[in-house]
Amino acid sequence: MAKPPAPGSVIVPDWHESAEGKECLTCILRRNRRRVFGLLERPALPPTMAIDTASYKIFLSGKSGVGKTALVAKLAGLEVPVVHHETTGIQTTVVFWPAKLQVSERVVMFRFEFWDCGESALRKFDHMLPACQEKTDAFLFLFSFTDRASFEDLPGQMTRVAGEAPGVVRMVVGSKFDQYMHTDVPERDLTAFRQAWELPLLRVKSVPGRRLADGRTLDGRAGLADIAHVLNALAEQLWHQDQVAAGLIPSPTENAPG
Repeated sequence: MAKPPAPGSVIVPDWHESAEGKECLTCILRRNRRRVFGLLERPALPPTMAIDTASYKIFLSGKSGVGKTALVAKLAGLEVPVVHHETTGIQTTVVFWPAKLQVSERVVMFRFEFWDCGESALRKFDHMLPACQEKTDAFLFLFSFTDRASFEDLPGQMTRVAGEAPGVVRMVVGSKFDQYMHTDVPERDLTAFRQAWELPLLRVKSVPGRRLADGRTLDGRAGLADIAHVLNALAEQLWHQDQVAAGLIPSPTENAPG
């Protein structure tokens, strides 16, 4: 696996807040609400906007209750479940995210297909995990800041789920960061984890999304601003991995002393 790129070195981080970025985001919004896409659907782009699409499969792994389904809901602009229910099988959710590349200044439409499977289903049915692993481009390993055991389970999760799979991006996401005052995972442990594993580690909040004036509908633009750092990080890691695999940039292992 290629060494993760420095944040902001591949994707322009705040491009979505620029005039060009906001215009491009209209293809995944409708009246300030997020559009929901099925597996075979894609955003309708204006004829003047020629954008290539890069598609990736992403599998979420983590203990039951850490917030895998809630994270996917936030990324897709859907309502986050108030009460936790174990995911009974495999759920797939498609999220589109336009981003601008740093070097070429080209805009790419990233298509993320998130695969979420309940822990009980993975244990009960032997075919579930291989189906989630097959042709996966990235693994997202989740832990909760309010659940110490979920953090300590990360190394085991990574070994069981990802193993030594080559050419696959690995990222870690800490959920319920808004409850950091009650955290079971102090900053020193996060620092030690990053130094030991050299993996990107992101933090997300579990607070409900902001609403439009009617008080009921989720504000699509505000929701995108809340999770843009996660979508940009995914786009950055996956695009970089593809460039390494294609031989367009050298792999760190090629430069390592023999």
